[in-house]
Amino acid sequence: MDASATHASAGMDTAPPLAAAGAEPRTPTVLLRELIVVSDLFEERMRRHLTVNQTDLEAMEHLLTSGPLAPSELSRRLGISTASTTVMVDRLVALGHVTRERHPTDRRAIRVVPTKSSAAEAMSVLLPMIGDIDAVLDGFTAEEQDVITEYLRQVVDVYRRHAEPPVGSN
Repeated sequence: MDASATHASAGMDTAPPLAAAGAEPRTPTVLLRELIVVSDLFEERMRRHLTVNQTDLEAMEHLLTSGPLAPSELSRRLGISTASTTVMVDRLVALGHVTRERHPTDRRAIRVVPTKSSAAEAMSVLLPMIGDIDAVLDGFTAEEQDVITEYLRQVVDVYRRHAEPPVGSN
């Protein structure tokens, strides 16, 4: 259903803001927006499954993709204070999602490490979804997959550019 049909079905007499501005997005753009919304719903499912909040889930994502991290690195990546990171790590330890371990080469340093059981729990939800997405690609030729990949790469670049504040702004 396109944006104007959705708007009309909601019983509104005026055009949606994008259409009123003469910027009716094309179907792939509408579908990308829908993907973002569904991704948010999937993240909510992950938060409920792991019994964590948004910041905890973001920390777990960093730990699962990057491996063990120093608390200061988690603070930097999450954009939160070291005090907030300590509270968050305490919460994740209490839930059994992470442990604090000494760094293997610098015994004074501590690393936050995801537990095997927590990683398995997260992967039990993630891997079926990733597999299903990859299976969709199997329905396309190699050339079509190349086009899809290039389109998505360019879309990601556009999002990155627009996610950064303009130069000179706060």
